[in-house]
Amino acid sequence: MLQQTTVTAVKPYYEKFLSLWPDVADLASAEDEAVMVAWAGLGYYSRARNLLKCARTVVSDFSGKFPETATELQKLPGIGPYTAAAVAAIAFRDPVAVVDGNVERVVTRLLAIEHPLPQAKELVRSALQPIIPTERPGDLAQASMDLGATLCSPKRPACSLCPLHENCQAFSAGTQERFPVKLPKVKKPTRKGAAFVLIRDDQHIWLQKRGPSGLLADMSEVPTTSWSSRQDGETSVSAAPCTADWKNAGQIRHTFTHFHLELSVYSAAMASGTHDIAAQIVPNTVGWWSDLEKLNDEALPNLMRKVIARAVP
Repeated sequence: MLQQTTVTAVKPYYEKFLSLWPDVADLASAEDEAVMVAWAGLGYYSRARNLLKCARTVVSDFSGKFPETATELQKLPGIGPYTAAAVAAIAFRDPVAVVDGNVERVVTRLLAIEHPLPQAKELVRSALQPIIPTERPGDLAQASMDLGATLCSPKRPACSLCPLHENCQAFSAGTQERFPVKLPKVKKPTRKGAAFVLIRDDQHIWLQKRGPSGLLADMSEVPTTSWSSRQDGETSVSAAPCTADWKNAGQIRHTFTHFHLELSVYSAAMASGTHDIAAQIVPNTVGWWSDLEKLNDEALPNLMRKVIARAVP
């Protein structure tokens, strides 16, 4: 959960997950849909799918016990070098270098590493490996991460309080904020599309399930046009999924990792006695009417919650 997300945002989700699935065997036996609903709003939804795959792999291939080395942990779904090293060092005392953004900042300043990230990551790892204690390697990992999160901050670091400042090359040169060196950011493109919110007069809206792959896979959504990170979708009401009295409800903007998305939102009312809506919507799409008051029970990503809020204030 902490990949690309802050502790403050994660904490309520973490506590909810533990209450629903106290151990890895419980999670492994959970329904996919239930996990996606519990994750909804946290973003980066491939993490939730990988979390479930990981739990099932641990139960089926490792008798419910996690591997205890970084090398073996990386073989599990969704666990990359940083997560594997952090778990191995802190939980299992595997003497491996743990390198996150905070550690990168500390070490690149300490050694004035001029190579830009992400190439510098391996230099940081090589610098740490010789000093990792064999008894409690997790202490070095957590201390260096905490140092970067508190004193060695990106802006205006508290160098006078830092226990390493006497040996810090960047501090000596007064160039702390130059490090870590980063490549220029690539400007994110802005994609466009349309979303259609169909509201029944008994306060239900039409939802459908996204496909099993790609962005927001397996999540719930209102019908939209075929936008993606690489292309725009149709933005006009002519692309509506069924015949109705569609009204322009405005526009929303949402930011993904690699692009911005602007959706024109259209809404339409429909009588509750209408039963053939499923036949009018995109063929082969799994859809259903959802009570507006129970949308928290749906696996709706933040993007779709913005869309619905625009159509139904």
